[in-house]
Amino acid sequence: MKIHHTAIISPKAEIAEDVEIGPYALVEGASIIGPGCIIQGHAILGGSVQLGRGNIIGYGAAIGGDPQDHAFSPDVKSRVVIGDHNRIREYCTIHRGTGEGSETVVGDHNYLMAGTHLAHNVKVGSHVTIGNNVLLAGYVEIQDHAYVGGGSVFHQFVRVGQLCLVQGNSKFGRDIPPFTIAAGYNTVVALNRAALRKAGMTWEQRQELRHAFNLLYRTGLNVTQALEQAGQISWDAGGRAFFDFVDNSGKRGLCDIRKPRNAWKSEAIIERLLLDREISLG
Repeated sequence: MKIHHTAIISPKAEIAEDVEIGPYALVEGASIIGPGCIIQGHAILGGSVQLGRGNIIGYGAAIGGDPQDHAFSPDVKSRVVIGDHNRIREYCTIHRGTGEGSETVVGDHNYLMAGTHLAHNVKVGSHVTIGNNVLLAGYVEIQDHAYVGGGSVFHQFVRVGQLCLVQGNSKFGRDIPPFTIAAGYNTVVALNRAALRKAGMTWEQRQELRHAFNLLYRTGLNVTQALEQAGQISWDAGGRAFFDFVDNSGKRGLCDIRKPRNAWKSEAIIERLLLDREISLG
């Protein structure tokens, strides 16, 4: 164990033998630090933090602090749980849950760039990249393999679906469906085809997601009507994941699509979608 002599470590902390802790770092309370972790100088781990294996905590990062919530009581027992092999860069802030027994959770193999803020009860999946100075308000969820551009901001309870690409300096108060590209203000612009190919999806799988995207966004139907039409179609895993996310969109609702100059002809698009899936319009 390599612990700099200026670091302050709580006697209650559980630290694996090969952990490295840099100068002036602070590890409070009953923190748990797993094997292979590196805590760089001036980083702070509150007493409610659990780290898995192989994490790197950057200079000046503050993890496990009290949430910025007027209703929060310091007596609440909550925590931050971080999985394995994450890179959390300089001056990131990750706050613990605001309710009794609640958690802010970061999965595995994520890259959080400098200045990222995760408020209370945020959930980040695995293989997620979050750019510099992204702000995630309370209860935001970022699903697996998403990429969030720097400077983006997210309102409470917003969900970002898997394999999404979010343009930098955007702002969102609504959910972003999986497999899409989002930009600007509460706007989806396209299917994230490059990410689908990179994820190893076949042409047939990518076509199905194109059908799902078009049904939701390019028919002129509202969300309820699109879900009714989707219920007539037999989807594979990708399409089911897409419409499950849409169906479970809760407090925030869904992002709109940036509309082209020419109006869409909803009847023709629906007919083509259904014919493509060998479903009769009846």
